Amino acid sequence: MTAATGFFWHERCFWHDPGAIGVFSAPGEFLQPQPASESPESKRRLKNLLEVSGLIDALAVRKPPPARREDLERFHTSRYLEALEAGDRGRGGDGGDCAPFTPGSLAAARQSAGLAIAAVEAVATGELERAYALCRPPGHHAEADLGRGFCLLGNIPVAVMRARALGQAGRVAILDWDVHHGNGQQAAFYSDPEVLTVSIHQAGNYPLDTGTFEEQGEGDGEGACLNLPLPPGCGLGAYEHAMTELVLPAIEAFAPELIVVACGYDACAKDPLGKMLLNSAAFARMTRQLRELAERRCQGRLVMIHEGGYSEGYVPLCGHAVVQALADSDITVPDPQNDEIAAWAYQALQPHQRELIDAWRAAWAAAGRL
Repeated sequence: MTAATGFFWHERCFWHDPGAIGVFSAPGEFLQPQPASESPESKRRLKNLLEVSGLIDALAVRKPPPARREDLERFHTSRYLEALEAGDRGRGGDGGDCAPFTPGSLAAARQSAGLAIAAVEAVATGELERAYALCRPPGHHAEADLGRGFCLLGNIPVAVMRARALGQAGRVAILDWDVHHGNGQQAAFYSDPEVLTVSIHQAGNYPLDTGTFEEQGEGDGEGACLNLPLPPGCGLGAYEHAMTELVLPAIEAFAPELIVVACGYDACAKDPLGKMLLNSAAFARMTRQLRELAERRCQGRLVMIHEGGYSEGYVPLCGHAVVQALADSDITVPDPQNDEIAAWAYQALQPHQRELIDAWRAAWAAAGRL
């Protein structure tokens, strides 16, 4: 029996080195050097856990080639790509805003984009039903002419633009549940009525200048951009309410032919760069909800692209839960902190959270989008 779910990865992605900047955007006189928060360990440990549990043996494992320049140029400007290439030939640099890199990083970034391209193509063309791409560096903050937030190349915009240009996909819904706003996808498709971008994130975290509910697209794309900037401290109840009341209905009403998820794990309770309270079971539940929606609306076509998540110990458990749910597998690993996190105070939907989400739903419905 052929595996219905693909797993796309490459060792090259783990070799990207952003430099020793810790949780800061640049080194400083009183900042002792430490490994960058965006490190290979959380991703490598996820891949290793899939190996140890045996789940990877139930997947179609692929190691595709890196992205070609012509594919990158569907989203990125030539000037920006040339700046990255110049830095790569020299001593590295910064893609623009908190996106440091060193020589060799560009090869990893092109490989990362190549994973996203291949995963989207395999699912869009029906070769696979679903796919998970273990991308690194991440991509959901990168803009056409600017690297941002650890992201050098826009993995999802590059992959989706290529699939649409080649006639492999029409209407696409992109859901970003990374704890930071998915500004890259938003910017890429802000005027495009055929691509719905949805971002559920911690309000006012990163970037500081994007991600409000009022940002809903422009021109022909008006109404094809939905942001849910949740207040810090949201947990299981708030995410479940947001998903069932607005995120899933909005995607279903859009009637996509393909669903792509910017799958970050930094909304987990153990992440150093986010202030949300999710456990691994929450990510698995959201994945099952999307898989069921994809089966109803778009012949099961669902692609997960790995984004952020900076807890080296907890990301692998969250990721394994997602891949297990994506593949509809009974191969599981125990999460020793899942129940403890679920028992924390304020995990239930709080009144201020309900009021905010319900107001967004009412506004979205009033605009005729549900």
